[in-house]
Amino acid sequence: MQRRHFLGTASALIYSIPFGFSVSFSEDTSSQGDWPDAFTQNKRLGRGVNIIGYDPLWRDRSRARFREEFFPAIRQAGFQHVRINLHPFRDNPGGGEGAGLRPEYLETMDWAVDHALKAGLLVVLDFHEFTAIGRDPAKLKDRYMACWEVIAERQKNRPPEVLFELLNEPNSAMTPELWNQWSREALAVVRRTNPKRTVIIGPGQWNNIAALDKLELPADDPNIIVTVHYYSPFDFTHQGASWAGKADKVGIHWGSEEDKAAVRADFDRAQAWAERHKRPLYLGEFGVYDKAPQEDRVTWLRFVTREAERRGWSWAYWQFDGDFILYDIPNNRWVDPILKAILPE
Repeated sequence: MQRRHFLGTASALIYSIPFGFSVSFSEDTSSQGDWPDAFTQNKRLGRGVNIIGYDPLWRDRSRARFREEFFPAIRQAGFQHVRINLHPFRDNPGGGEGAGLRPEYLETMDWAVDHALKAGLLVVLDFHEFTAIGRDPAKLKDRYMACWEVIAERQKNRPPEVLFELLNEPNSAMTPELWNQWSREALAVVRRTNPKRTVIIGPGQWNNIAALDKLELPADDPNIIVTVHYYSPFDFTHQGASWAGKADKVGIHWGSEEDKAAVRADFDRAQAWAERHKRPLYLGEFGVYDKAPQEDRVTWLRFVTREAERRGWSWAYWQFDGDFILYDIPNNRWVDPILKAILPE
């Protein structure tokens, strides 16, 4: 999420997925031999939702907002995957040498992956420390690489339904050029233990579509999905958000033909890049803050999701609970207008 401060062998389980394909979850995958390609994986990702990035469970499981039963609820609602937002630095203060990941933190990650897979969901493990890394990349580089070494080793025997996203929204001091260097190094770390794992990499400048032309990927690694994020127009999607400097900027509407044409133009630009570079696209974040006019919010969400799907992209809504809310945890219910906008019946 762009926050600018001004911003054995186990039996396979088969789950039916909309659009006429299925997900096969098999647990004995240590060889990573015959795995789906990136385009197949992107199709299997389908529709998803971001979860637990700002949940206290990472520090103290007894304080968790997110509960185990939400995984099957997400699947039953019609989603195919969850994007789990990891903050390894924030949730492991002190750090010390190496990755500095507490055993309890890693166990919570395992808990989330285990229950998501059990519910029939694919999993994207998203390294979400974009703020800290954007502020001081040099200071954090060694720890970042060490974290991926630990995570990749720990998850190496997971099935293909677990994907790695190297870094959410590179920004600020993490320039597109620097990110190209880091992503190559991080990918090499992952490939030592996960040679066929599907890895997600996005462009710099907050995973902005406009930065795709600056993204450099290894031509000899086909197991990569490219991600972009979309919150345009920002004044509309973030109206009323104090952390974006827009607390008093509300009442902004969206939905004219000109508005829709702008989205199509942005998405066409991304699609043209994807076709030139032969990479599948994943819309890893999008949403409208809940202070926007509800009718316009619904219109934007419905339009963006359908336009993404029309181009064959997978997507993940931002986010399950918290701001941009999709599920009302205190009242144990979906926010129906938002759910129906992104998941039409």
